Amino acid sequence: MSNTPDTDAVKHYLLALQDRICDALSEVDGRAFREDAWEREQGGGGRSRVLEEGEVFEKAGVNFSHVFGDGLPPSATAARPELAGRRFQAMGVSLVIHPRNPHVPTSHANVRFFIAEKDGAEPVWWFGGGFDLTPYYGNREDVIHWHRTARAACEPFGPDTYEKYKRWCDDYFYLKHRGEPRGVGGLFFDDLNSPDFETAFAFMRSVGDHYIPAYRPIVERRKDQPWSDHEREFQLYRRGRYVEFNLVYDRGTLFGLQTGGRTESILMSLPPLVSWKYDWHPEPDSPEAELYEVYLKPRDWLAETD
Repeated sequence: MSNTPDTDAVKHYLLALQDRICDALSEVDGRAFREDAWEREQGGGGRSRVLEEGEVFEKAGVNFSHVFGDGLPPSATAARPELAGRRFQAMGVSLVIHPRNPHVPTSHANVRFFIAEKDGAEPVWWFGGGFDLTPYYGNREDVIHWHRTARAACEPFGPDTYEKYKRWCDDYFYLKHRGEPRGVGGLFFDDLNSPDFETAFAFMRSVGDHYIPAYRPIVERRKDQPWSDHEREFQLYRRGRYVEFNLVYDRGTLFGLQTGGRTESILMSLPPLVSWKYDWHPEPDSPEAELYEVYLKPRDWLAETD
């Protein structure tokens, strides 16, 4: 197995993945994405694709970026001092889908590659990414399907891979100040550089390739389900948790802003409409309460039955 990073192969895959995801989501919605190519003054650029005010997706953003430079900001090297003074490349596809219907969950996915190089030294590189689901109204069939597809993405890479990255996802997408998960989880991995480049790259591809099979069937099942103003209000309230996580904790958002990335592309993950209510609590025994009591609890969804 080769352990020499092939950045061209990674970039080719990521661009094709962006195309495939946008094509699939456009088929569901009936509306095309708007593309916006951009360049970063310090090096690199990307292409952002956004679908707004669609029939199914109120806002869908699928962003490719490839940025590089001669050095990382101090905030990025504080925990990894070996990266100081190295030139770097970071590339990835990141997406967030905010549906119009409250019965269709929001979803997020990203796959990324980072490499830091220095003459006379071995490169430091790794892959990261994953996907996670944030429903507003819980549905067992959807969540079980989501996690079964996540497990399928991991199965070629060892029997414990799904459990490891599922647990990491539960821990990562957690709002400490709220004491609650962002959603029902999925997969999250980072700093992956073993056992070799080819295997790590194959795993990243598997995660990227399984996103549409995980999400599209859920969208197709729920997009025409009737919904009320009350359910819409709850959706907007719960979107507030998404905003809080992305602006306070999300590593990709923080890295992009700290390295001078394009703000419009970095913040395209934010929903178009959102609301906050002071000290709000759901009515007992309501569908809204069920979300908190059943779905916003880390659990072994694969042990559930349909």
